[in-house]
Amino acid sequence: MSDTISVASHYLEDSIKVFKMTKRLGDKSFEQIADADIHWVPEPESNSIAVVVKHLHGNMLSRWTDFLTSDGEKEWRKRDNEFIDDPVTKADMIARWEDGWKCVFDTMTLLKPEDVDKTIYIRTEPHTVMQAINRQLTHYSYHVGQIVYLAKAIRSADWKSLSVPKGKSQDFNREKFGTPR
Repeated sequence: MSDTISVASHYLEDSIKVFKMTKRLGDKSFEQIADADIHWVPEPESNSIAVVVKHLHGNMLSRWTDFLTSDGEKEWRKRDNEFIDDPVTKADMIARWEDGWKCVFDTMTLLKPEDVDKTIYIRTEPHTVMQAINRQLTHYSYHVGQIVYLAKAIRSADWKSLSVPKGKSQDFNREKFGTPR
């Protein structure tokens, strides 16, 4: 296996891991909120968790459907409608979330190392597959961060940290550094 193919293979594997870690942050946030919480906004110009998920779903389906062969901004996508908070339930929202991620992972698992340097298009702008993946990793992480922030604001003092809790860094580091590599 050439070095280029090996690096591309590792890149694809790592990208899938990062997408899964990002998805997990959303999943863990959803576990902590009630059905009614998905529509809460801190102020009128903000998006609710349900709207952020609706937008991610639209983006995921558009970008990852026929990933290597058609523009990532599909004609059938109605992006502006993604920012209208429709009366969905938490279960409906999670179904949307899962459907979007399924599209991402189904496509990612089909990519081969030799695909990484291929050119694809998003809104007619050329991207290598690697650039397009990085673009989506950044975009999804940004929006999942919003979901985490909103869920944390909703739960306030009842929030269960998704990483190292405040004031617990020394305990966390002591445990990590006390464990052999």
